[in-house]
Amino acid sequence: MRAAVLHEIGQDKLEVLDDVEAVGFGPGKVRIRVRATGLCHSDVSAMSGVLPQPAPFIPGHEGAGEILDVGDGVTGLSQGQRVLLCWLPACGSCPACKRGQTQLCLAGFMNAGVPNFKRPGGDVFGFAGTGTFTEEVVVDAGCAVPIPDDVPFDIAALIGCGVTTGLGAAINTAKVEAGSSVAVIGCGGVGISAIQGAKLQGAAQIVAVDPVESRREAALKFGATEAVAPDALADAKQRITGGEGFDYVFEVVGKSATARTAYETTRRGGTLCVVGAGALDDFLQLNMFELFFDEKRILPSMYGGGDVLRSYERAIALWRAGRIDLESLITHRVPLAGINEALEQMRTGAALRTCIEI
Repeated sequence: MRAAVLHEIGQDKLEVLDDVEAVGFGPGKVRIRVRATGLCHSDVSAMSGVLPQPAPFIPGHEGAGEILDVGDGVTGLSQGQRVLLCWLPACGSCPACKRGQTQLCLAGFMNAGVPNFKRPGGDVFGFAGTGTFTEEVVVDAGCAVPIPDDVPFDIAALIGCGVTTGLGAAINTAKVEAGSSVAVIGCGGVGISAIQGAKLQGAAQIVAVDPVESRREAALKFGATEAVAPDALADAKQRITGGEGFDYVFEVVGKSATARTAYETTRRGGTLCVVGAGALDDFLQLNMFELFFDEKRILPSMYGGGDVLRSYERAIALWRAGRIDLESLITHRVPLAGINEALEQMRTGAALRTCIEI
């Protein structure tokens, strides 16, 4: 079968091969025919080494498709069923799951170290235990979440990661209050979803911050009340908040420099929500006095900061009701053979989300 493979960490292009086999099918597993997958910035970060991932590997974790086969012991799933892929399934029995913090379950991360593909030359890993830049993938049954028939594969794929992460950051983690002021730094697919989440929560001012003009223009269509380049953020803070700072600031880039800017843009007593996934060796510096004196809440948001299955259902309900726009998030579409074109679209900021149709 065909799949897009990264041979070594640090390479900037993928090779589309036709000698890849999905392996590991058996009890508790399902085999899925991938129909659509989104290119998320986390895929690019794993390719560059910012996020830890053994190689060679197949990127992709934001996907949807249909079940080809179901292993022994799997209940609630059947051949032909339409599903989205959850890259961070909850085991239901660990301390985090029992506390209701299923997004912190480590069971899914254990899958990342087990190869679920192979080639004639050896084992191949799937990013985050999935690997959706391929025609077929074998995953734990908990990774396959049924979707209603009226949800297209491309929309379901977005809900599988970017939409859930951005919406959840605003709704679950930060709990944006009506009438508040918000700034979102980084307006790709996740940042735009955070903007839509802040709008749903009733924020009065939502400032989108991004260096790419086309993304700033798009942010206004999704609910931002103003969109500025990074060098104009200080002026927006002064004009909109009288210099005090925003009630909520979302950092959706994953770099210490932008997180520091986000901290300085947050008002005293306000909330900084860290959504971007950054590198292990990139440290955010804060002094002990400002931590005490400013009393700013620093809230990381992992996968939307809530139960992902409930978050999926909420996103579908909001999309059906016309309260969120998911179709317009997909600005580009390419076949699997055009995966490197999709990577370039992300790196240049030309795309909010590129859908790879398989």
